[in-house]
Amino acid sequence: MKPLCFPQYDFRFKSSENTRYIFDVIRKKFVVLQPEEWVRQHLVHYLIKDKGYPKSLINVEKIIRMHGLSKRYDLVVFSPLGEIVLLAECKAPNIPITQETFDQIARYNMALQSRLLVLTNGAKLYCCEMDFDKEKYIFLEQIPEFSR
Repeated sequence: MKPLCFPQYDFRFKSSENTRYIFDVIRKKFVVLQPEEWVRQHLVHYLIKDKGYPKSLINVEKIIRMHGLSKRYDLVVFSPLGEIVLLAECKAPNIPITQETFDQIARYNMALQSRLLVLTNGAKLYCCEMDFDKEKYIFLEQIPEFSR
């Protein structure tokens, strides 16, 4: 897999029947190493190791119901009180981050009401803070450190 805009981390890999797997420290299992998963695992490690987000408050790839449809978010971080404080959408490195990507995470956030939105394809990383009163997002220089 190609290098990304994140620091380098030590990942655990395994191979079986011509398929490569990477260990997900959140789901506590090996998952198929697809390009999007490569980006997601880097983001997970970045949040834990560089930004201080507790592993126990991170949730990966869960289904949410929106307007009768099942959708799957890539990653959320909860506060210690159980509120979602960060919602992330990961794309494969060859997928550009476009307005459509921002629209997708904004639709998810209508149901989840996260204060922080993160979009990354591994080449670029965007972090926005929601202003719910004005119904807009404000771009931040970086993902904030975890605060209790």
